[in-house]
Amino acid sequence: MKDPVLKKGSFLSIILLILSGELVFLLPYVLARVFRPTFLEVFALSNLQLGSLFSVYGIIALFSYVYGGVISDRFQPKILIATSLFFTSLGGLVLASYPSYFVLQLLYGYWGFTTVFLFWGAMIKATRVWGGSENQGQAFGFLDAGRGLVAASMASLGVLIFSIFLTNDIEYANLSERKEAFRYVILFSSFVVFLNGLLVLFLMKSNHKNEDKSVSSSSSNIRAVLKIKSVWLIMIIIISAYVGYKVTDIYSLYASEVMLFDQIEAANIGSLQLYLRPLVCVIIAFLADKKSYIYFIILGFITMLIGSMIFAFGVVQLNMNFVFFFSLIIVATGTYAIRALYFSIMQEGYIPLALTGTAVGLISVVGYTPDIFATPLIGYLLDQYPGILGHQYVFMILVLFSILGLLASLRFAKLIKKRSEKELVNSIIA
Repeated sequence: MKDPVLKKGSFLSIILLILSGELVFLLPYVLARVFRPTFLEVFALSNLQLGSLFSVYGIIALFSYVYGGVISDRFQPKILIATSLFFTSLGGLVLASYPSYFVLQLLYGYWGFTTVFLFWGAMIKATRVWGGSENQGQAFGFLDAGRGLVAASMASLGVLIFSIFLTNDIEYANLSERKEAFRYVILFSSFVVFLNGLLVLFLMKSNHKNEDKSVSSSSSNIRAVLKIKSVWLIMIIIISAYVGYKVTDIYSLYASEVMLFDQIEAANIGSLQLYLRPLVCVIIAFLADKKSYIYFIILGFITMLIGSMIFAFGVVQLNMNFVFFFSLIIVATGTYAIRALYFSIMQEGYIPLALTGTAVGLISVVGYTPDIFATPLIGYLLDQYPGILGHQYVFMILVLFSILGLLASLRFAKLIKKRSEKELVNSIIA
């Protein structure tokens, strides 16, 4: 049965879903990823402190994933998504005031609730329905491609706004001038997120009933989902891939600290790698439905492993710009390929559509724990071991998780192969 939000002819609703899917994370994540050196400077933060902010976000999100997933199985996505965007945008006004570190911790906890509880499960379920039983790869591939394009475009606009409002060249601008210029970036981002919420509220199609009658009680849903073997393997796949995604946060910092790029050049590196995301995801979207989705995830982990090993072994150093760009592309390609598909394998994992929100919530509880442990760990390593050594240690961690994800993916492939063979035998007997 088709979800009214994504029914045929609702192209605008699909576009709004894609826009919302990335803009909701613009303030808590994208700005810090693209402008990491600047973000650390204007807020007077260490890498560890920034990592701790993401950890606070992750802890609140941990609970939001579970209960938000259950809610998404009961209420219409349109209202959930719009409300999430409105509340998230308000946090940008607080960020633009350059509050104390304590207030920043509260803010990131607040965002952990607004961006997940009402939003995450609704987006994934809507996308799964959009793809139907035959086109999950295309649905999730185009979703992440669109999200990547939105992130890259907003990053480029942010860099442009930052450079416009700098009264002097970046080399000569003092801290006060940089803070003022970055304030405009934050306020612009808040406005865009709020505007997107209005568009969703008034333009997204929705004839969805307030309650899904096919869904039973929350507790029984949770028990049913936890009995599915593929759910546990998807958890491991996502946690491994998400560590790779967390490492993309430091690309601009690597450019600044190791390659000695200035802050605008480093921000452009952060924007550039974001443009790889839609490119990779579009390619995956066209290829994935021609073969098992898990096949491409396995290739993604192999690619991510090769790229992370190049960085971990210290091959990429000063004045080796080509090697830097090449290695960055390899890691990012593997990371984004996996991200484009890891929820699409829910179909191959025989997870019922009616339990999508609950399954997404439980999977996300484990899968996105790098928000809690990876970000402060990365921050600690970068602060304790300045320069290339700290970055090497970070990529060594990614090597380990790439191997873990690869093993889980191979086990998942074996599981669905065994299931398919069993069904084939049963059909012949019948």
